Amino acid sequence: MKTLIIEKQDEKSLMAAGEIIKNGGIVAFPTETVYGLGANAYDEAAIKKIYKAKGRPSDNPLIVHIASAEDVGKVAREIPENAKKLIERFAPGPFTLILKKQPSIPDIVTAGLDTVGVRIPKSTTARAFIEAAGVPIAAPSANISGKPSPTKAEHAIADLDGRADAIICGENSDIGVESTIIDVTGEIPVILRPGGITKEDIVEVCGAAEVSKNVLTGVKETETPRCPGMKYKHYSPDAEITVVEGGRAQTAKKIKELVAKDRENGIKTGVLMASSNQFENDLYIFEGNSNGELAAVLFGALREFDKNGIEKAYVQMCMKDEMELAVKNRLYKSAGHKIIYVGE
Repeated sequence: MKTLIIEKQDEKSLMAAGEIIKNGGIVAFPTETVYGLGANAYDEAAIKKIYKAKGRPSDNPLIVHIASAEDVGKVAREIPENAKKLIERFAPGPFTLILKKQPSIPDIVTAGLDTVGVRIPKSTTARAFIEAAGVPIAAPSANISGKPSPTKAEHAIADLDGRADAIICGENSDIGVESTIIDVTGEIPVILRPGGITKEDIVEVCGAAEVSKNVLTGVKETETPRCPGMKYKHYSPDAEITVVEGGRAQTAKKIKELVAKDRENGIKTGVLMASSNQFENDLYIFEGNSNGELAAVLFGALREFDKNGIEKAYVQMCMKDEMELAVKNRLYKSAGHKIIYVGE
């Protein structure tokens, strides 16, 4: 397949991308969270192309992206009060609502579930593309299934050139992790996947919120996940990832010990950590003071490990703030739950 690389985000270019969607094609596009790989949400044949391009399991549901709050009813048949509150407060933004789906949404989009994830991206490019397509866009992240999600156009091109009909080269994703997924079909909102909209944000609007027990553990092999990212290993580079979790000084000391041992054995190592001047120049050092800053560089760093032939990498998990759960959710999956705990 010849992939059209769309480098401009002007009206003509986005209309061309929209025509590809109308004709049953699949298009990668930027959002504020990660790049998505989209198809007409009503077109079952087009949706199948997404699963094939990504190598994605068919029991992993997709999220339906729309351009405005007025379009929610095209996808969902019920809009509970908590959903309305969250839309009014945060839309467009980095969150997805789990709602009862309209019959027009094919089962292939929802993995046979009676619910559907609905999202209104903040990215103006994403919304202009959806408007140009004239239909809701079903889209997972624009990467090969299981690999780190793309936060730059170059990441999407690396994974999907020759697999997608087109790739829109837009802005880099500033949040860096996928949207918060909130199940609002019950009385109390339940966070199924943490992200840029935090539990504290939801409680402020709805008065209460719960976090699914599966957020850090995933679901069983026999279960159908209620949203993307709950069941399978995700965000994994070729490098073997280990999370080192605990206090800042203690985790830095432990990582330094592990790196020294690996180097003695001729292993090429990488590090993602929230402090500098600990290691030599060939390691990836993150200099930041919050999990939000860590989230913004996380997937890019995981891809850099592979680009530089890193065999084993250690990621420091030492900061406590509202985005901690979102980062842990991605890191634990990336590491296959290989975690070393050290003291505070």
